[in-house]
Amino acid sequence: MKRLSLTLTGVLLATSALIAPGLAFAQAPAPQSEPDVEVEELIVLGANIPEPNRESSEVGAFLTVEDLQRTGDPSAADALTRVTGLTVVEGRFIYVRGLGERYSSALLNGSPLPSPEPLQRVVPLDLFPSNILESVTVQKTYSANFPGEFGGGVIDLRTINAPKEPFFSFSSSLGASTETSLKNGLTYFGSRTDDTGFDNGTRDVPDLIDAAFGAGVQINRANFTTDELSAMGRALVNAPLRLLQESEIPVNFGLDVAGGFSRDTGIGELGVFAVAGYSNSWQTREGFQEEGRFSGAVLVADTSKAFVSTQNDIQWNLLAGLSLSNPDHELKWTNFYVRTTTKEARTSSGPDLGAGGAIIRDDYTEWFVRQLFSSQLAGEHFFMDGALGLNWRASYATTSRDAPYESRFQYGQNATGDFIHNPSNLISFSDLDEDVISGGADFSYTLPLSNQREAVFSFGVSRTDSSRESVRHDLQLAVVNSLTDNQRLMRVDFLFSDYNLNEDTIELREVSGSNGAGAYEADLVVDAVYAQVDAEIFPLIRTTIGLRYEDGSQSVTPRDLFGGATFPSTTLKEQYLLPAFTGTWNFAEDQQFRIGVSKTIGRPQFRELAPQAYVDPESDREFTGNPFLVDTKILNLDARYEWYFARQQFLTAGAFYKDLERPVESVVVLTGDQRQQSFLNAPAAVIYGAELEAKKYWEFADVGSPFIADKRWLVQANYTWSKSEVQVEAGDTVKTQGGGGVDEQASFFIADGSRLQGHSDHVFNLQLGWEDDSARSQATFILNYVSERITARGAGAAGTREPDYIQDPGIFVDFVYRKEFDFVGREVGFALELRNLLGTEYDEYQELGNKIRINTYDLGTSASMSLSARF
Repeated sequence: MKRLSLTLTGVLLATSALIAPGLAFAQAPAPQSEPDVEVEELIVLGANIPEPNRESSEVGAFLTVEDLQRTGDPSAADALTRVTGLTVVEGRFIYVRGLGERYSSALLNGSPLPSPEPLQRVVPLDLFPSNILESVTVQKTYSANFPGEFGGGVIDLRTINAPKEPFFSFSSSLGASTETSLKNGLTYFGSRTDDTGFDNGTRDVPDLIDAAFGAGVQINRANFTTDELSAMGRALVNAPLRLLQESEIPVNFGLDVAGGFSRDTGIGELGVFAVAGYSNSWQTREGFQEEGRFSGAVLVADTSKAFVSTQNDIQWNLLAGLSLSNPDHELKWTNFYVRTTTKEARTSSGPDLGAGGAIIRDDYTEWFVRQLFSSQLAGEHFFMDGALGLNWRASYATTSRDAPYESRFQYGQNATGDFIHNPSNLISFSDLDEDVISGGADFSYTLPLSNQREAVFSFGVSRTDSSRESVRHDLQLAVVNSLTDNQRLMRVDFLFSDYNLNEDTIELREVSGSNGAGAYEADLVVDAVYAQVDAEIFPLIRTTIGLRYEDGSQSVTPRDLFGGATFPSTTLKEQYLLPAFTGTWNFAEDQQFRIGVSKTIGRPQFRELAPQAYVDPESDREFTGNPFLVDTKILNLDARYEWYFARQQFLTAGAFYKDLERPVESVVVLTGDQRQQSFLNAPAAVIYGAELEAKKYWEFADVGSPFIADKRWLVQANYTWSKSEVQVEAGDTVKTQGGGGVDEQASFFIADGSRLQGHSDHVFNLQLGWEDDSARSQATFILNYVSERITARGAGAAGTREPDYIQDPGIFVDFVYRKEFDFVGREVGFALELRNLLGTEYDEYQELGNKIRINTYDLGTSASMSLSARF
């Protein structure tokens, strides 16, 4: 057998000869005597096509270690904003092709993860530092070996492995922001160990209150004596957790260490590696938050408050793993732990027209601890000279969100303009815990179809069992009798001191939500089996055909904190057959054309089904769930052309179309003077668009300037245009929490033809940079543009509905410079990163006649420097 690699011209000539041998012989001169060569088939190798793109028939994007280093992004969430059609929301959640995070899934080494976020079941990707990642795969077409919850794409984070050569590295960084660093910001004392991200016990629930919580007894006069209530109130920590202060904010800093080695043993190569990191960063936000109402045909500000917030984020992370491998078998044990603590102090003040135009001030102190631990054992085995393969994985992951002493104290103004205490205050203790136990096995058999082509038959089973428990207790220091003028002028810690906590002045009461609004339990169990064939049946044409069966059972059960009434569970039990087809035609040298067709689903998230109220600290908006939500069914169509005209250089162009039945949308609901954000199933929606991406290097060796001639210049850009439409026809209905599940007119909540929530029509990324191998340096300018998107539907009925809430992400320009050099015989790296050079602000608004600043603040420009050394 002889394997032939031909150019495009050669392929066309050879193909003509194979198809029409008579014609070929008729036109050719008499053949010369040559040695017989048996040609079984002709193939185009596609030497320039990157290995991941060549091995997969799916439409996808792949981030390598080199990509992560070039952009210098600190987390997976930041890095993914550089991928075609992807945007990041709140710095944590990824939207793929304009579809919200609910329509994308995140896997760690192929296993699902729980989320510590009350509003999402999808894990936030800011929890994953980029230095633990070996690669990130974003698959935009569905294949049956992945979970059926797929709309925008699946994001598979792959962690680093044990190295072939032993190493140890260390890096440190310093950073500053124009809005925050070395400027006065808001803080509160907290505990003496807050700088570590760990509380020293100051924020523990006091024993007396914890006993009442545990017994399910509401804290009020009906269940406790006034002396007991006074003792409970005095047990709450006062000044350290309530008193806002101004102080100079320090610079950001971080430390990372990594090491690993491999050693040959009698049964295989043993690998050990670990990566650990610590970061401490600050952000001050200063801006406006408003609410609008109709005044005639235009919107006017009903509430307008200026706010200042200072947030301190401290993260610890550890990735450690063991591996044992030989040519046919590999075992891996990977463990990942991350803890992120957010300490925030903020204040807002301004006129509240709903309160007659009075000036209202609210002071907040908060402490949020998010933790995630994941442990995975996985194996890869080959038998029958590699023809038979088995991949298996078993994973346990747990996450938590602890928010003790989440406090708000409100003030009004007296006749002289001094701020005085209002009776309104709230102290909340909330916990969220979620566990995911998952396992799966994939069997594959490779059948040779020829010397160069093969078919891979795959079969797999998997099970995912997710469970969540969320509890929230709300306390209030209530005024028993009227406060004196002197008391209302007191500092917060003086007013709520032990002296005033008595049966006649101020008394502790529990005001937690009733009717199951204070706690819920939720679980999701998905059993799945799939079969798939990946084959190059004809030369140059590769197809993947698969079918997945999923049996899913999801339930959310509200729980009465005080052991009273029981509440029915919201249960969704569905079985789905999810077909998937993709095809790749390697029709020319280093060129491919892909198509994909599939059916997938999207399930409501736990929080969206639960009636528990929750205030989002990012937006200060209150959310509540809707137990009447149902699954979303999705049809996906994709096509993409790829041309890899040189190594690491390419041009791709694609198009996609998605049809969504009953997509989940967020709406703003008016309850009296209060606004609350909830969820509903819109009748239907479509989203379609086109993607274009190109990467090209230039070298100008003949240019006289050494600065230009000695470098390799890069231009890389991608652009996504897409359009979405929510479809509402006459007679369409929806079910809402406020309506008690009774059918309501869909047009009351959603306008026909409006965009899907979270969707941006335009996403553009550009990288301009150079590489200098002799100087061992690299520099890149990075531009990211995302057009406006809807964050929530406006409140009101058809004809009088307010405009939707809009966020304008705008344009961000960053610069990253990296250089390596030798110092004392060691390899040392230096990096400089400048972010948001244009000073783009965060801007969320409504607009009709006037612009209502829903949430607007300056982000500022930031800079950081880091040094790393490898030993």
